[in-house]
Amino acid sequence: MNNGFLSKLTFWRQTQVSAKLGVYISATHISVFQADLSGTQQQELDSTNQKNANFSLSDNIQQFAFNGENWAEVLAEIKASFGAAKLHIVLAESFYQLIVADKPNVEANELNQALLWAIKDLVTEQVTNIQLDYFESSLTTTGKINVVVANKMQLSTLAQSCEQHGFVIEDITIEELVMPRLFDDQAPHMVVSHVPEQELLLTVVKQGELLMQRRVRGFTQIDKASAADLQYGLADNLSLEIQRSMDYFESQLRQAPVASIDLLIDGECQALVPLVSQNFNQPVSAIEHTSVASQLAYLAAVELTGGDA
Repeated sequence: MNNGFLSKLTFWRQTQVSAKLGVYISATHISVFQADLSGTQQQELDSTNQKNANFSLSDNIQQFAFNGENWAEVLAEIKASFGAAKLHIVLAESFYQLIVADKPNVEANELNQALLWAIKDLVTEQVTNIQLDYFESSLTTTGKINVVVANKMQLSTLAQSCEQHGFVIEDITIEELVMPRLFDDQAPHMVVSHVPEQELLLTVVKQGELLMQRRVRGFTQIDKASAADLQYGLADNLSLEIQRSMDYFESQLRQAPVASIDLLIDGECQALVPLVSQNFNQPVSAIEHTSVASQLAYLAAVELTGGDA
C-alpha cells in the first residue's frame, strides 16, 4: 500500500531484531510462519514462482488461538515460541473493509484526508476511529482508487502489544495484496482463494501486481462441502462467479484472458479442479497448501524476505 498503516501510528519505535516471522491474523487464530530457514528452504522461499513452494510448511507454521482481543496473551505465546522478531502481518477480511472510491482531485499530501471524508458514509467505523490506506492498479483509467479502512484503536492496540513483547512490525497488509506473491511471471493468473467462514476472494495477479479483486458472497462454507456437494451445483456456481470476474477483466479492463485459474481453498480442493476445469479453456489447478491460513502466513514471510509490497 502507498503509505502503510504504521506510518500514522506515531508512537511506534523501531528496535533491532533479526528473526523474521510471517503472521496471518484471523478472527479466531493467528498463524505464524518462521522465515529463518535452512539454505535449501530459503532458496525455495526466494524462488520466482511461489505457487508450488510447499516444502513441509507444517514444520515452520504454528497456530495460536485468538479471540480478537487477547493481543497481549497471544503475543506472549508467540514470543515464547519464536523470541523477538520482525513481523510482516496480513490481516483477515474481518479486520478491514476494502472500498473502491472516486479518487479526489487533490494534492498527494491531502489525499488521505480527502479520502477519509469521501468514504465515511460507506464504512462501519466512526470517522475518529478510521485508519486508512490506499492503493491503485496500473489498469485503473476511470479515476478510481482502492481504499483500505481499519479500526484505528484495534491497530494501535496491536502495535503497542507488539512493542511490549519485543516485536518490530515491518508492515501490515491485507489478503488481496499478498496474492501477487504466488506468481512472478508475465502471464495474468486468476486466483480463487477462501479462508474458512469468510467470503470468497477472486483476484487477478501478474508480475507481482494485483490487477483486480472481487469478494463474492455465498461460499463461506465451501471448505466444508463434500465432493458430492461440489458436483451438485456448488462447482457450477463457483464457475459462474469465476466467469463473471474474467468477463470484467477482459471487457471492462480490456485485458487478454488469464493464463490459468488457481484454487487456494481448504477441504475438497482437488475434487474441485476437474469440475471447474470442464467449464473453461484455461488450465485449472489447486495451489498446494497445508491450510489457507498457513499459506497466507507463508506469503507474508515471502514479503518480509524479499517481496516488493
